[in-house]
Amino acid sequence: MIRKRSLMRRTAVVAAAGAAALVLAACGGSGGDGGSAGHGGHAATAPSSAPSSASASASASQGQHNAADVAFAKGMIPHHRQAVEMADLAPGRARSAEVKKLAADIKKAQDPEIRTLSGWLTSWGEDVPAEGAMDHSTHDMSGMGGMGGMMTAEEMTGLENASGKAFDTAFTELMIKHHEGAVEMARTEQADGAHGPARKMAGEIIDSQSAEIEQMNALLGKD
Repeated sequence: MIRKRSLMRRTAVVAAAGAAALVLAACGGSGGDGGSAGHGGHAATAPSSAPSSASASASASQGQHNAADVAFAKGMIPHHRQAVEMADLAPGRARSAEVKKLAADIKKAQDPEIRTLSGWLTSWGEDVPAEGAMDHSTHDMSGMGGMGGMMTAEEMTGLENASGKAFDTAFTELMIKHHEGAVEMARTEQADGAHGPARKMAGEIIDSQSAEIEQMNALLGKD
């Protein structure tokens, strides 16, 4: 019985030793894997941090702006506001369905641009022109940041008092002049600006408003 118990104890010791060896081997393997995973983790994060810093620098470069960008935003906001104000007169005064649609398209395009331009100025730490900052009594806006095509108080009053065909003609003629001023401002931004999104918007303004100028010239040629 004693010898049998001794044999059983030896078997248990051998089994325990074998189990310990297996545990150590497992731990060693796990440590090795963990180490390689750790290096792998560092190796994996290193490349991912590179794109991250690259995108950060790209974002920083896209965020760069200069005085021309600020002048473009500060000038285009009141310019667009006046165009929207003119467009708001059309539904109750215009006779031509084409003029009414043109006015609606102008408002639809320029309202969002006003919000975008305002957002840029805020992010740059610049003041957004106040709602009443654009004064119709400023007859010559061309000397203020190249804001050509702005209507005078007299022109705005005349448009407000017109209706029917007279409104259609006055609106179209004045909006052509207004658009030409915006296109000129946009070309200045494309030439002198540094902010990518602002220069992109300037290109879109040139394309859309040049097309609308052609459309309005065609409307004026109709009976």
